[in-house]
Amino acid sequence: MKAEKCIEIFEKAINSYHIADDVYQPFTNLFEEGTIENVMYLKSWIDTVQWHYEDIIRDPNIQPEAGMDMKRKIDKSNQHRTDVVEQLDDYYIDLFKDLNPEPNAKLNTESPGWVVDRISILCLKIYHMQEQVDRIDTDEKHKRQCLSKLTTLLEQKEDISKSFNDLLSEIEKGEKKIKVYRQMKMYNDDTLNPVLYKK
Repeated sequence: MKAEKCIEIFEKAINSYHIADDVYQPFTNLFEEGTIENVMYLKSWIDTVQWHYEDIIRDPNIQPEAGMDMKRKIDKSNQHRTDVVEQLDDYYIDLFKDLNPEPNAKLNTESPGWVVDRISILCLKIYHMQEQVDRIDTDEKHKRQCLSKLTTLLEQKEDISKSFNDLLSEIEKGEKKIKVYRQMKMYNDDTLNPVLYKK
């Protein structure tokens, strides 16, 4: 799946979330279970909900108990996000499993799944920067600054889309190879985090 299709799915998820615009709303995937589209949609939904968790926890008047609850939600969301990125890497590994890379094939600094992660977050930045441009309760200076940032984000979207598509093409030609290092996060693992395993 190339960048353009990923972006199309991410924008569907972001727009669907913002109909209710509520972090506690039920999640419904628009795509059939077992498909890569389903995983891409889930990825964007997780990112979108977490985006709003991050807004909520920065409320200077948030009560400590509510803040701690939100921090735990963010931690859980981060783990879910990582798990889904690894599912995406599994998809791309499987997609190219029958190819034989050239002996001098190079590695990319990021796996395809983590590039997709960056595209998903970029789509969220664009959506929310457009919101700022469209606000009617701000002055012209704010709008100009946000429009400048939005222009940069849109350029970045073009650049990362081309880079991602080039990466997939280079893998297909054997010029680059996929090598995935699992995240191996330790803080959520009760056998690796000393605060948890010493309890």
